[in-house]
Amino acid sequence: MTNAFADAARLRDRLKTWATEAAYPLWWDKGADPAGGFFEKLSLEGDPVQGPRRGRVLPRQIYSYSVAGDLGWSGPWRKAVEHGLSFYLSNYRRPDGLFRALVGPDGASLDDSAALYDQAFAMFAAAAVARVAPERADAMRALATEVRGKLIATRKHPQGGFYLTDPPSPPQGSNEHMHLLEACLAWSEIDADPVWRALADEIAELTLAKFIQAESGMLREFFDLDWNPASGREGRICEPGHQFEWGWLLLRWGKLAGRADATAAALRMIEAGETHGINLENGVAINALLDDFSIDDANARLWPQTERIKAAVLAAEITGEDKYWAMAAAGAEGLMAYLRTPVPGVWRDKMRPDGDFIDEPAPASSFYHILCAIVEFDRAVSAHPAKA
Repeated sequence: MTNAFADAARLRDRLKTWATEAAYPLWWDKGADPAGGFFEKLSLEGDPVQGPRRGRVLPRQIYSYSVAGDLGWSGPWRKAVEHGLSFYLSNYRRPDGLFRALVGPDGASLDDSAALYDQAFAMFAAAAVARVAPERADAMRALATEVRGKLIATRKHPQGGFYLTDPPSPPQGSNEHMHLLEACLAWSEIDADPVWRALADEIAELTLAKFIQAESGMLREFFDLDWNPASGREGRICEPGHQFEWGWLLLRWGKLAGRADATAAALRMIEAGETHGINLENGVAINALLDDFSIDDANARLWPQTERIKAAVLAAEITGEDKYWAMAAAGAEGLMAYLRTPVPGVWRDKMRPDGDFIDEPAPASSFYHILCAIVEFDRAVSAHPAKA
């Protein structure tokens, strides 16, 4: 067992303990609204913060509790999944089958638009529920298939992928397609419907052809309606967190499709994020670079730290290179800084370049990022030969 792997495994243990002993109990006890659904934020003291609720957040909470049993939480995770799902289906679904963007605490619609991003998370959450609740599987499959069908019928882009809105308006984004790919891969793992795999293939091919810059290997965020880079600074933005997150997804797809070019592109993206996107003073991944690797936003949100872990552990598994276990350990150390709070189970979300945090409530949206990283970390560590 190498020192790098041993360090990573130790940090995996700490993160699992934090999730099962602090985060899951707190977000169920305080984060679940007795009236339905989950609050969007908890204060750093662990108290709920009232406010509108985005359509992209509740599916993340549903996913987060769907994996609680896998991580060893003995609490009522099935009840938590059902609590979130019932409110979601009752209040976010539009008459056309797509999901609205925003509701109030009482479930009343505050924004009836159906962004592509939110539909991706609807399908992702449906896959999570189908995996752990066999009695719900058929209904979740029907829901996800209907959403997918409506997107194909109304949002399909002639060059691949989808328009983000109906009617289309710039900019187009790679981020939304990243979460669509995530949903398609989730369904491909549990469902034989070939359309999921075909759609995953299409999004991955679009990424390799249009989203990634050939010169630097960096992935752009924003495009015009013809998939050309957006004009000005907007078209030059590359986020280290998405270098890692896309890298993780393309490693998965490259393995599934037998595509060495996707694996190579993913590893190049991960290397670029690690080489140019880390604040060397505090060891965390920053928010944004430009396409020449210059810093665009030196602040550091929590979620890029989780994506760094996911990319590193899968790269370690695929390549067998020890440096990626060291990267995973560094990413986990960075993430732990955000989890050191007065009340265990909440988190800081935004770190300034000097290492200080902005004092604000913990956003529920980050729970999915944290738990997805812990799940992937746990899977990779458990599968390592040293654990056999």
